[in-house]
Amino acid sequence: MSERATEVLPHDFDDSGSIDWTDESTAIDQKTLEELRDLAGRYPRPRSAIMPMLHLVQSVDERISPAGVRACAEILGMSIAEVVGIATFYTQFRRHRGGQHHVGVCRTALCAVMGGDEIMEAVEQHLGIGDDEVTPDGKFSLEAVECNAACDYAPVVMIDWEFMDNMTPGKTIAVLDDLAAGKPVKSTRGPVLPGWAANERMLAGFDDGLADEGPAAGEPSLVGLKIARAKGWKAPGAPRTRPTAPPVPKGAPA
Repeated sequence: MSERATEVLPHDFDDSGSIDWTDESTAIDQKTLEELRDLAGRYPRPRSAIMPMLHLVQSVDERISPAGVRACAEILGMSIAEVVGIATFYTQFRRHRGGQHHVGVCRTALCAVMGGDEIMEAVEQHLGIGDDEVTPDGKFSLEAVECNAACDYAPVVMIDWEFMDNMTPGKTIAVLDDLAAGKPVKSTRGPVLPGWAANERMLAGFDDGLADEGPAAGEPSLVGLKIARAKGWKAPGAPRTRPTAPPVPKGAPA
């Protein structure tokens, strides 16, 4: 390899978004490795399991750990760089340890207009932390989220990936106080909050038995459907035959 090829090009980015390779601590044991292999075996192409496998790593190590990266790479026959590239692309994957409960405040357009910015400010003051930070006792981490895909319930706060709808600064603080006191808190359209690590395991593909704990769709989500039914509106049907390509003129290149 030439000397030129090994040079590091100058850039304005730091390494804040990368895996913390200095923290080699891990709780991954033989049981976790067996579950990682089980996930890989659920797919015709094992590397398709990389996303659920990374969620399982997080449920055990509270973040994407170096040990977790190496385990996924070895089981799937992928390079370390490939696994890191996926783990650092998606915002659901942590680069460092978070809180027992992860609070995501949506501040995209509609939620911001409806009070998301005020909620974020209130949470920051109440917990004494900012975006992407963790409270000293490790109970809460905070994130400013770009769209929780629940605009019909704006402003929305997600806690441990569960929806808390139509929130206000006061309602959000009350929920955080209950969680800090160890009281059960039920999400708006889901189960009692089980904690971030437990929901990570569920996202990895291990059933927690809580799938039917909330409504499939709330009233605001069904308004458009009801209006369409009342007015007899229907989506256009699929064409009965597939369109064919026009014939190629004689002499035209193939």
